[in-house]
Amino acid sequence: MIAKKTVNTFTVSRKFTFCYGHRLLNYDGKCSHPHGHNANVKITLQNNKLDQNGMLIDFNKIKQTIGRWLNENFDHKMILCKNDPLVKLLEQIGEPVFVLRDNPTAENLAAAIFRQCEILNLPVTSVQFWETENCCAEFTSHSPKSN
Repeated sequence: MIAKKTVNTFTVSRKFTFCYGHRLLNYDGKCSHPHGHNANVKITLQNNKLDQNGMLIDFNKIKQTIGRWLNENFDHKMILCKNDPLVKLLEQIGEPVFVLRDNPTAENLAAAIFRQCEILNLPVTSVQFWETENCCAEFTSHSPKSN
């Protein structure tokens, strides 16, 4: 009989909240019109070892990296697809816009935050994006990361 090797992992999560606006192109419903949300985001990080202080990562570092990015790029911004004609109009009048390649759905926003965590070298495994109190999308990686 072959014994299974156990891999222990640690996870930490941090929540962020911010306000944003968006609209969906080529969508038949209320979200085709510009509107806003109060988003809640839960970012989960994972590693199989802790640092010299017994932490996977300091919660303050999460705030200072991805938290700062969220504040600068998503908070109180209109998040639109690059093909949305509102992009040029809003930019011309000096309104803050964040442009995505795809429609700014909860799924695509979760994926964008996940990718930014990777760019910031955070060992991210999932991002939950709560567009409303009852509606959540999650983007997940299934391969454990280690420093």
